[in-house]
Amino acid sequence: MTDLSIITVNYRNPALLRLFLKSLSRALPEGVSTEVVVVDSASTPETRLVVTEEAAAWFDTIQLVPFRENVGYTRGNNEGIRASSGQYVLLLNPDIVPTAGAIGELMTYLQEHPKTGLVGPQLLNFDGSRQDTCFRFMTPYTLMCRRMPYLPGAARVVRDYVMQGTDFSHPRNVDWIMGSAYMTTREAIDRVGMLDERLFHYMSDVEWPRRFWYHGLTVSYCPGARMYHYHQRESKGRLGIFDVLTRTQTRWHLRDALRYFRANGLTGARPTPA
Repeated sequence: MTDLSIITVNYRNPALLRLFLKSLSRALPEGVSTEVVVVDSASTPETRLVVTEEAAAWFDTIQLVPFRENVGYTRGNNEGIRASSGQYVLLLNPDIVPTAGAIGELMTYLQEHPKTGLVGPQLLNFDGSRQDTCFRFMTPYTLMCRRMPYLPGAARVVRDYVMQGTDFSHPRNVDWIMGSAYMTTREAIDRVGMLDERLFHYMSDVEWPRRFWYHGLTVSYCPGARMYHYHQRESKGRLGIFDVLTRTQTRWHLRDALRYFRANGLTGARPTPA
């Protein structure tokens, strides 16, 4: 079995994929057998060549899993997990740039904390400032407040949601972490299950951590693992809730949110382990 599988889902962005794979090749931990799996959603000849011709020279093992259609974040990552064999599984969006030592830091954290099932790094803007990546579980009103900041108590609700005022200089358990970058183990996936494919693109990085907590595994933030992230909230425009009329990503987000709340309830409480 391979030590580490790194999975990324690309969607029609060969230039970004090339930069991601190049930076990733420089950040792999030494002495760790690694495979890279690129799930190419709505695959094009150019993105396929990036993997099979260019990146093949940068990694010992890299495989392409192409799809004609856009399979979305959730199914894309599941297909990558199915195609992989690593004891540790790292899901990375292609807009991530890991720093030296970051990937090994996440592996070490899981090795030293056997009750942790899912761990995420500190994500940084390119000016070095920390991004909000640790959150409390949300209610429907939380989602509304993020899109409509003029609602009663919206500022307080959002501050609580992003855990504003929390000391993030040390590792800590959190409800959920942004799915742009996190690591788990094959053993934990076998216990918890794959990502929920009823969710196309959004909310699966909220729903999956809920199941880790439910199965008695913690979700943790590891600030010693630092990665840069070109983060854009693609589902959020300037029209608040009315973005649903003009933005496909907003419709995906709201549809996935409805499915998430229907399955998990409306309270936002952390689930009690079974």
